[in-house]
Amino acid sequence: MSAPETVAVVVVTFNRADLLTGMLDGLAALDRAPDAVVVVDNHSSDHTPDVLAAELTRGRLPLQVVRTEENLGGAGGFHLGLRTAYEQGWDRFWLMDDDVVPTPDCLSVLMAVDEDCLTSVREDSHGRLCEKAATRFDLTHPWVVKPKTGMVEDFGTREAMPELVKVENVAFEGFMVRRAVVAEVGLPDPSYFIFYDDVDFAIRARRAGRRIWAVRDAVLVRQLDFDQQHDLAGWKGFYMYRNLFVVHLRYGENLAVRMKPLLIVAAVLLLAPLRGGRAEARNVIRAMRAAWGMRSQPSSSVD
Repeated sequence: MSAPETVAVVVVTFNRADLLTGMLDGLAALDRAPDAVVVVDNHSSDHTPDVLAAELTRGRLPLQVVRTEENLGGAGGFHLGLRTAYEQGWDRFWLMDDDVVPTPDCLSVLMAVDEDCLTSVREDSHGRLCEKAATRFDLTHPWVVKPKTGMVEDFGTREAMPELVKVENVAFEGFMVRRAVVAEVGLPDPSYFIFYDDVDFAIRARRAGRRIWAVRDAVLVRQLDFDQQHDLAGWKGFYMYRNLFVVHLRYGENLAVRMKPLLIVAAVLLLAPLRGGRAEARNVIRAMRAAWGMRSQPSSSVD
C-alpha cells in the first residue's frame, strides 16, 4: 500500500495582516493538517511580520515564512513560494491568497480526489457561490472580447453543481496541483506581476494534457466581496491590459486571436476622445508594447 500523499500550502500575502490572521486560523482548524505552510510575505509594511511571528510562536502550523526584499506581486510571490515548496519534495501544492478561509474539511475533500489539478470552490461570507473559474476560456474566436465566456458561479448555487466541474482556468485561491505537473510545465511566470499568472499556468497544464476540476464540496470562503472592476487608466489597468494581451499572444489558437490585442488597442484609442480616456489610451499603448516583449512562453524548467 502506497504512503498517503503529502501537501504543502503556499500563501502569498501583502499588507493585509488582519485578513491573513483569519486565513491562518482557517488553516489551523483543518481536519487534515497540511505537511507544510509556506507564507511569502511580499515585503509588507503593515503588521504582517508580527502576525507571522506570533503564529510561529504558537506553533499551530508547520509554518515557514519567506520575506522578500521587495514586493514581487502575486505572480512573483507564487513563483517563489511554489519553488520553495517544490524543492522540499512535497507531493501536492495548495495555492491561495491571504483573503480566503477554508472550511475544516476543505483540504481532506481535495486530497481524496485522484486528479492532478483541482480547485476549491469559493463562496462569499453569506454562503453565495462566487467561483469565477472559467468553464470556457475562448482563445479560438477573435470576436470574443472577453475570453472567459462561462464561470462556475453560473450554476447559481453549490447544490446545483455536479460533484466535479471541468474548468479551463483557475485563480490561485484554492488551486491544488501535483508535483508532476510542476515538473513538466514549470512554475508560475513572475513577469506577470499581478493578474493572469494563474490563467497562464492553467493553460500550460491543460496543453500538457491535464484536466482541471472544480470540486464542489471543497469550500473556500472569501473574506472580502469580489471586486474585479479596476481603473483601466491606473496602474492596475496597465497590468490588466498587458497581461490579457500576453495570454492572447502566447496561446491564441490562430493568427486572428493572436492579433486581437491590436484590435483592442485600436478600439480604446478610437473611443478615448468620446470617453475622456486619455490616460487609458496611454496605458493600452504601453501595455501593447510591453506585451509584445513577453510573447514567448515561459520556461518549463524549475531549476
